[in-house]
Amino acid sequence: MAQKFGGRYSPEASSDATVPPKNPYKNARPDPIGAGSNLMFVPPAAMVLFSLLDGATGLALGLVAAGLWTAGAWMLREGLRAESAFNARRVAKRPALPRKLAASVLVGLGGAIAAWKAEPGVLIAAIYGSAAMGLHLAAFGLDPMQDKGVEGIDEFQQSRVARVVDDAEEYLIGMSDAALRAQDRQVEARVEQFQSVARELFRTVEEDPRDLTAARKYLTVYLQGARDATIKFADIYGRSGDSQARADYLSLLDDLEQNFAARNRKMLLEDRSDLTIEIDVLRDRLQREGLHLDLTD
Repeated sequence: MAQKFGGRYSPEASSDATVPPKNPYKNARPDPIGAGSNLMFVPPAAMVLFSLLDGATGLALGLVAAGLWTAGAWMLREGLRAESAFNARRVAKRPALPRKLAASVLVGLGGAIAAWKAEPGVLIAAIYGSAAMGLHLAAFGLDPMQDKGVEGIDEFQQSRVARVVDDAEEYLIGMSDAALRAQDRQVEARVEQFQSVARELFRTVEEDPRDLTAARKYLTVYLQGARDATIKFADIYGRSGDSQARADYLSLLDDLEQNFAARNRKMLLEDRSDLTIEIDVLRDRLQREGLHLDLTD
């Protein structure tokens, strides 16, 4: 009798595998570093190459220009990451350092020095430097310049939440890095799905910092444990392909996802209960003062 075999690299999932949902990448954050920002490293390489035969002075100017432009390219990458993190949150403070603006200034200075090297003159350098800076701003834009969603939120509490959420994001990044080492697409998808649920909890806490006390253990102890378990699983599965270890890890992700989702739902219900209490208190006060709210319309 023919027997059907399955394994780690089988095109069909094993019977003990957890079927991912229709959209496991909901709320996943794509890498903000695109091809455009990577191409910013090409001009400084060309500057160095064309300066090799220009003598000591020309080489020095070329290296300075290339160094400034490269620094601008690196600053741009950090600015794009900061902007992506800002956009992913419903409540966020603007970046303390406008990295994309600083990158455009560095690129402009690099372009100005490169122009001076080719044709000495303040006007020429200013024109090329301004053009480089302007094109950089047109291509990549400015940094977020205003806070969003922080009206009515205590700044100290918001800072506490921001620190905890930043640490929690590092745990999620550690999980993703470890999951990649396992070289199992379904595991990667399940990790992404859990991260989506975890980030929903992040957003709830950011919108109401009073929820931090109830969620702190989830954002610290549980996420750190999830990261450590993912690292351990990746090491074991990468060496031996242990199917039992894989099943246990997927079961752990299921438990974590259910508990994080339940915690988030409970906090949302508590927030709604707080709103109901405040409405009732205000209505009672108005009635005591002889006013009446007609809410039947």
